[in-house]
Amino acid sequence: MYLFGLHILDVAVIVLYVVIIIWLGKRAGQKTKDTGDFYLAGRKLGKVYQFFLNFGCSTNADQAVAVSREIYRQGIGGMWIQYLVLFLTPFYWFTTLLYRRIRLTTVGDYFTDRFKSEFLGASYAVFTLLMAVIGGGVGYMVAGKTLMALTPKTYEECTVQEQRSITQFNEYQKLKSDLDDGVVLSPEQKTHYDKLNDLNKHGQLHSFVSHTNPVLFYFVYAIIVAIYTMLGGFRAAAITDAIQGVLMIIFSLLLIPLGLSKIGGFSGLHASVPAWMFELFGTASISEYAWYTILAMVLANLVSIIAGANFMATAGSAKDEMTARVGMLGGMFFKRFIMLFWALAGLLAIGLYAGKINDPDLIWGFMTRDLLTPGAIGLMLAGILAANMSTLDASSVSFSALFIRNLYQPFVKNKSEKHYMNVGRVVIAVTLLGGIGAAIYVGNLLDLFKYFISIPAIFGASIWLGFIWRRLSRWAVILQVFICLTIYAIIPNVFQALDWAKTNDAFLLETKPKIVTVTTSALTKDVQEGRAEFVGQPIKKQHTIEPAGVFFDKVARINPDDPNSPKIGLKRFNAEIWVMSWFGIDFTNFSKAQLVATRFFFDALFPFLLLFIFTIFTKPVEKGHLDRFFARMHTPVQPTLELDAQAVEESYKDPGKWEKFKIKPGSSWEIMKPTKLDAFGFGGSWVLVGVIIVLLWVMISIK
Repeated sequence: MYLFGLHILDVAVIVLYVVIIIWLGKRAGQKTKDTGDFYLAGRKLGKVYQFFLNFGCSTNADQAVAVSREIYRQGIGGMWIQYLVLFLTPFYWFTTLLYRRIRLTTVGDYFTDRFKSEFLGASYAVFTLLMAVIGGGVGYMVAGKTLMALTPKTYEECTVQEQRSITQFNEYQKLKSDLDDGVVLSPEQKTHYDKLNDLNKHGQLHSFVSHTNPVLFYFVYAIIVAIYTMLGGFRAAAITDAIQGVLMIIFSLLLIPLGLSKIGGFSGLHASVPAWMFELFGTASISEYAWYTILAMVLANLVSIIAGANFMATAGSAKDEMTARVGMLGGMFFKRFIMLFWALAGLLAIGLYAGKINDPDLIWGFMTRDLLTPGAIGLMLAGILAANMSTLDASSVSFSALFIRNLYQPFVKNKSEKHYMNVGRVVIAVTLLGGIGAAIYVGNLLDLFKYFISIPAIFGASIWLGFIWRRLSRWAVILQVFICLTIYAIIPNVFQALDWAKTNDAFLLETKPKIVTVTTSALTKDVQEGRAEFVGQPIKKQHTIEPAGVFFDKVARINPDDPNSPKIGLKRFNAEIWVMSWFGIDFTNFSKAQLVATRFFFDALFPFLLLFIFTIFTKPVEKGHLDRFFARMHTPVQPTLELDAQAVEESYKDPGKWEKFKIKPGSSWEIMKPTKLDAFGFGGSWVLVGVIIVLLWVMISIK
């Protein structure tokens, strides 16, 4: 028996999960008495809750799908779109400590307190709330696309137009496969391929059509998350994340043994997937993720991570700083380990579905449908819902706190705790529902992930410098934020909406096409088609690298049916590349990997350049105000709230006592001498990074 395209057993599993989550939210709500409980769980969460809270907040189903979809598209090197966070994990040892010690509620409070500027605090709040709406759409999109893949129409059920789209997709994949295998297309085939390629860039080719109405699903999903989060706030998020963490582990593991069995184990995997797709750092000539691209993305993300709205709440909710540190690193490293299985799922998807799926975001749903049985499919869907809910719930509470603390409370003062909590609950609902618009408007996970790597750097640079450099001024931050916001967010979005920009010949530059020869191991397909005598035999293949847009992500003909039609820019306008082109750099000779690297190096370094320049010519914040901020930041968190308040007050009276602990006493740099505990925590984290990389290498080397 089926309901909405799902087996009744799968529906029952999902309904049971939803009922349990809402019940837990209601119970947590009974213990929530004020805004301190609602936004920070009373600063009383222990190591277990901190572990699951950090694991849940940082782990989304959309990340699993993003990793597997990029590996499906680019080989194992594609995993770095998410796995680059591995190299950032050791730095959480310090960021978690800083956020716990400054004893604030939101990152907006940090800007207000550090720079004595409610304007900056409010600006961060507005910016982050807008980003929350966009980011919320990611979770909806993943769950919706997975459900769509599980409920496909048969070819006969499709309309004539839908059938034509499916037929053209299959033709496109056949011609593309021929090109990748070094087959020379006839002039007629090449013309037809160019037409289909433009149709694909416009998103008009599909491998299947689904029964699922994604918009209806988004609304139901948002309402469920809103109910239990509005009831219990951050405490509800922490409790439910513990359950959702278990489900996330299950859904990350379910597909692997079944996929390996179907493809013939690891030997069958290597016989089905090209050898270059097993290269950890990509092939610079073919992959979009060469080593320097990964380095650039790591730097951009390192600048950005500290600006995450939820990090203040997760660190601040811990009962002490060591609990915050252990919970953060434990949850993060466990996520890095789970990501190994996401990577393996992406490789399995290549072997199972290469050339058969129009949208790589759908591969998780296809694997679920083809490999799992009724009941297990419901468990997988519950796991995906859990993975997204665990991020949406905690994030929505953090966004609510931002609105109340940095936008609402400064204007509506002296209201009751109940009043502020009720307004906060409304904000939670608004942010969750607002994400639906982003899910409808943006159809590609990769676009969103690349967007979120760099955008938070607008505020991240000033947070990093603000913690360690007294001299950083209020006006330097304001000017830097305005300029970077224009380059990173306003121009890219405005230009992709303006016909003038989209059809401007100067913006329609493309890289030069190339044909490269690679030495690789023969696949089963190569043996079947006579290019090799046995699987694994070294053979040479020609690989066609098609032109890539320099300024726009994609460039295609306005009318794909007309080979003489003028071209148009599609997707994001890369303003960073545009700014660099002012200095005479010819980007048409760059590879796609080099273009991506240039963009992210710019995103990481440009804000710091502006901050240093503007600080030289602007007035610093008053010394007395800075003394209190840094005295509090250097004061260790005490076991009880009463003792902690006393310790902070003593530091306020004698802020100079911390000078002797600085690397350079008497300077404007507030960098403290590392302790043995720092060496153990930071150094030990890098050892764990090495262990994870070794495990990854072993996994892809098994044959």
